[in-house]
Amino acid sequence: MTQNKGKALIIGAGIAGLSSAYYLVEKGWSVEILEQNDLSNNCSYGNAGMIVPSHFTPLAAPGVVAQGIRWMFDSKSPFYVKPSLSSDLFSWGIKFLKHSNQKHVDRSATAIRDLNLASSILYNEIASKDEFDFELNKNGILMLYKTEKVAEEEIELAHKATKMGLPVDILDKKDIQELEPNVQLDVIGGINYKCDGHMNPMKLMKQMISYLKKNGVTFHTHHKVTGFEKSGNRIKAIIANDKKFTADRFVMTGGSFLPELAQKAGIKIQLMPGKGYSFMHKPENPLNTLEHAALLLEARVAVTPMNGQIRFGGTMELASHHDTINMKRVEGIIRSIPQYLPDFQIEKPKEPEIWFGYRPCAPDGLPYLGQSSKLKNLIIAGGGGMMGLSLGPIFGKIVSELANDQKPTVEIKIFNPERFN
Repeated sequence: MTQNKGKALIIGAGIAGLSSAYYLVEKGWSVEILEQNDLSNNCSYGNAGMIVPSHFTPLAAPGVVAQGIRWMFDSKSPFYVKPSLSSDLFSWGIKFLKHSNQKHVDRSATAIRDLNLASSILYNEIASKDEFDFELNKNGILMLYKTEKVAEEEIELAHKATKMGLPVDILDKKDIQELEPNVQLDVIGGINYKCDGHMNPMKLMKQMISYLKKNGVTFHTHHKVTGFEKSGNRIKAIIANDKKFTADRFVMTGGSFLPELAQKAGIKIQLMPGKGYSFMHKPENPLNTLEHAALLLEARVAVTPMNGQIRFGGTMELASHHDTINMKRVEGIIRSIPQYLPDFQIEKPKEPEIWFGYRPCAPDGLPYLGQSSKLKNLIIAGGGGMMGLSLGPIFGKIVSELANDQKPTVEIKIFNPERFN
């Protein structure tokens, strides 16, 4: 491990920030992390824990707008946009509409696939270290459907995935049931994306923090960034808690708070927080175990086995940050589960048992990843949306490569963080 490359200051202790620290330390950088909360909870902790090369279609895609409009009139639906006069929401919405077309999907698919595949390989490398054991499982993710319409759409997408070199099995009801012998499935079929996998995100985050601390990374918790000091086209210092933090390189992650951070630095980044909910369920019958993670497609619900339990998660609620739990949206998740998994009749969890977090959603559905052109010592890594955990390691690897003036492992031009300036 080389030493004395300089000092890097990272804003945000989500998976993008921690992964950036991991690879910067590996390259010999001294690293400090500023986090506005503590280290016990953020969007990287409570998500579905999925690694998803299969998700090569951006959120902005044909049909999404029409489906979203239909869902908006159902309080328990998977998608909701809270009515607002916000100019940010209006601007985001216009750009989302502009990018919801097949040309954008085709232009983006290869880049998203490559980013996820590279990140999946890096997860294997991290998991091979003695310090890590986060239940990494690469046996695929099942896309389960109940209707012929969704079956037709998913089979078409599976054929496209095959043409893109991803290993995919198209399965009928019998085939799917053989893959999950311990639970009853009420579906007409599904797709097994064998390139995908899952993990326990809580374990990953805790182990990553422990590893970084042991390797000299300093964490400053409850430090909210309030300003930037600049000299020409470079950042001199970041101000948090009335203290100045200097560094040679600055890395801005920040999850769904990325726009306000960027604004303080004089950069425009468009994101909307996509609020999602999850909860853990311990099956009454311990024999009712799942072998694979799955997506219940019509319901847009994620199902992930974790440490003898199952995490159910879903909904996309586009609105400003707020700490209120919308129980109707949680009820929508609960209502849909036995429609696919009749063995699971789940009672509504109490509010303290419900986790929520904010997916950072760009209007074109693509991450923001790259070197700032306006501030030469600033690197931006965020906006992973529903792929945030999946993309964490490759975000970190590319941040370290950019900090060392190296060519990125994966082509990132399409993810230019200042593309909407």
